[in-house]
Amino acid sequence: MNNTFASNQFPLSSKYHPEWIRASVSGGANPLWLIEWLAEGLNLQPNMRVLDLGCGRAMSSIFLHREFGVQVWAVDLLFSVSENYQRIRDAGVENGVFPIHADARSLPFAAEFFDAIISIDSFFYYGTDDLYLNSLARFLKPGGQLGISGAGLMQEFGSKFPEHLQQWWTPDLWCLHSAAWWQQHWERTGILEIEVADTLPDGWLLWLK
Repeated sequence: MNNTFASNQFPLSSKYHPEWIRASVSGGANPLWLIEWLAEGLNLQPNMRVLDLGCGRAMSSIFLHREFGVQVWAVDLLFSVSENYQRIRDAGVENGVFPIHADARSLPFAAEFFDAIISIDSFFYYGTDDLYLNSLARFLKPGGQLGISGAGLMQEFGSKFPEHLQQWWTPDLWCLHSAAWWQQHWERTGILEIEVADTLPDGWLLWLK
């Protein structure tokens, strides 16, 4: 099998069939690469309860359960929860991945329910709100982990965007920010201790691939 998405950089992701990845992807990025990279900075242990926020077609949720043995609540607003459940059943992980249709701003969970909250390539759609972290963090147990990865900027710029972006930039892209911006956005709340805020080396090349 010629696996377009095989990469020495992402050995766990390389095990998954390229056609399954193509059929399951919900945006421009390969979420398996993003989640594998993000997981390097997390401490995921079997049977932990994990919220996969903005999970799209739940491929990141399936990956998390298979590779780390965690229980995953796969939450998305835009994609069919029934289709996600079928995809989860087809993957044989229905006992460890639970699809839920919900808005990120109105989550139906108890306080301190999760050991970890993860968001792959979706957090910028809602997480830039100055008050959002206050709302989300209450679902984490004390000492819990919160990690996000997705598209962003290498550095911030003002109201005039760089010339090389002029033909590509649209108003909805103002939600994209740099790792440094996210670090400041979270640190100033005093809610979280930031351990890692970085960018994936040559991430733009991986996006093109």
